[in-house]
Amino acid sequence: MTVNLEVADGVGTLRLDRPPMNALDIATQDRLRELAGEVTRRDDVRAVVLYGGEKVFAAGADIKEMREMDHAAMVARARDLQDAFTAVARIPKPVVAAVTGYALGGGCELALSADIRIAADNAKLGQPEILLGLIPGAGGTQRLSRLVGPSRAKDLIFTGRQVRADEALTMGLVDRVVPAAEVYEAAHAWAARLAKGPAIALRAAKESVDFGLEADIDTGLAIERNWFAGLFATEDREIGMRSFVEDGPGKATFR
Repeated sequence: MTVNLEVADGVGTLRLDRPPMNALDIATQDRLRELAGEVTRRDDVRAVVLYGGEKVFAAGADIKEMREMDHAAMVARARDLQDAFTAVARIPKPVVAAVTGYALGGGCELALSADIRIAADNAKLGQPEILLGLIPGAGGTQRLSRLVGPSRAKDLIFTGRQVRADEALTMGLVDRVVPAAEVYEAAHAWAARLAKGPAIALRAAKESVDFGLEADIDTGLAIERNWFAGLFATEDREIGMRSFVEDGPGKATFR
């Protein structure tokens, strides 16, 4: 398999396994979409880590495969390509990308599909599609600009340049930088902490932010309002409020 799923302590790790560079060919894209659906459905998965291994996250699309595709073939494939990454972005649970080595092109777009990105201090990220006479096609023009702003996104997309971890942190492309040997452990710890949290409230928070950003402010507020009121029907809300009153803040144990 080009992507494997490992589950432990409520955390599902989606591990890319297509050496040497985890090139994201069609089979890998389809496998990502399949496993995104699986972790969405599984109750024993409460948070997700995206990981490419110790040396590289994903260096991009499989250019040899892509070179054989003409216009008609890519018209037929482009929606499936985007849908694979959107399936990851729509996992209704916290998702963290553990970025080691290169995260370029489709690899950067996959990292952008996560909620946060923890990068190795030797990581390099970028959208080099322009150097092939292309533009990002798996969400890069949209997710990158929403994350770092249009000017920074255009700089990366227009030039195709790679940015090191420290610059990526400064521009908001990644959220934390840690020593290379600690990337997966840091990402897993973040996920494991949230795996113990209130699952429905976490889903509500993620969908309110994500869908709210795609709408006008009034629609976003309506999304938030409906989720907020709906959470009053959950057991987790009762557990959290009872624990706060009886034991103080931050001590609730959610089921």
